[in-house]
Amino acid sequence: MKTSAGKLVAGGRDVDEITGSRRLRRMRKADWSRRLVQENRLTVDDLIWPVFIIDGENRREDIPAMPGVQRMTVDILVREAERAAKLGIPAIATFPNVDLSLRDETGSAILDPDNLINRATRAVKAEVPEIGIITDVALDPFTSHGHDGILRDGIIVNDTTVEQIAAGAVYQAAAGADIIAPSDMMDGRVGAIRDALDANGFPDVAIMSYATKFASAFYGPYREAIGTQGLLKGDKKTYYIDPANTDEAVRETEQDIAEGADMVMVKPGLPYLDIVRRLKDAFQMPTFAYQVSGEFSMIKGAAASGWIDGERAMLESLLAFKRAGCDGVLTYFAPEVAKLLKG
Repeated sequence: MKTSAGKLVAGGRDVDEITGSRRLRRMRKADWSRRLVQENRLTVDDLIWPVFIIDGENRREDIPAMPGVQRMTVDILVREAERAAKLGIPAIATFPNVDLSLRDETGSAILDPDNLINRATRAVKAEVPEIGIITDVALDPFTSHGHDGILRDGIIVNDTTVEQIAAGAVYQAAAGADIIAPSDMMDGRVGAIRDALDANGFPDVAIMSYATKFASAFYGPYREAIGTQGLLKGDKKTYYIDPANTDEAVRETEQDIAEGADMVMVKPGLPYLDIVRRLKDAFQMPTFAYQVSGEFSMIKGAAASGWIDGERAMLESLLAFKRAGCDGVLTYFAPEVAKLLKG
């Protein structure tokens, strides 16, 4: 209502009086006050850097779909791992682009103790022991058909795949991996990996489960990076989660935790922040998200076209993960962000 003088009032008090006593903008007026009341913070301790490796020596390859990201040989990876450690990045996650001649229907090269992943792990641990190494035991870098498991008569066979993945995890642990991160989404693989690690003398190697990996459209640039883009026969909807389902994501996570996962991950990241929040609230487990290749490339592409401020968008996107409840983020932005945070 209004007084005869035309002044707006509410409940007997002038609106000016109400807003004067409850001005939320007071703490936004200066940089120091905004920092003082900031609820969520992004630090270098939140970053995991995914890296792509190739065979050879002293060689880098640009990945056209991922501006600024390169595949690198193991010797260069060692130098990059040293740089990451100096920036304070806690861990790297390695992903191989394996020569086509080493790929077959069953992904058998994952059982080679001297495969590209294991050689990279040994080399980095020998020179940069202070950085954590996270390895993936999915079969897709090693299969001739691009699937995460063994393909028979058009079907990904679960139990045979799990057996092979668990054996591969032991080889990765023996090479020095600190965390095994199975991304294949086969039922029962976390429990099988835990049993295999424990039985072979690696009880302290942790498992970061890709607990909720969705059948997403955001993986395209990654598949180019590991060389599976032209290989994939069919799709992965029979073992990745439907993007429409949230209850199923919770059940997947609950199962992996029961089987011995030490950490859980949501993949992709930004389109699934609701899943991150739901898992954190439900389980209070160390919870991570993977800011996948498509998310990265969209920000880079829009920034290159001058449509957004790339640096601000990068930092804002990562802060969103923290706000949703993430304890850390796998992101290709890691070195760039670490430099900015270090000033």
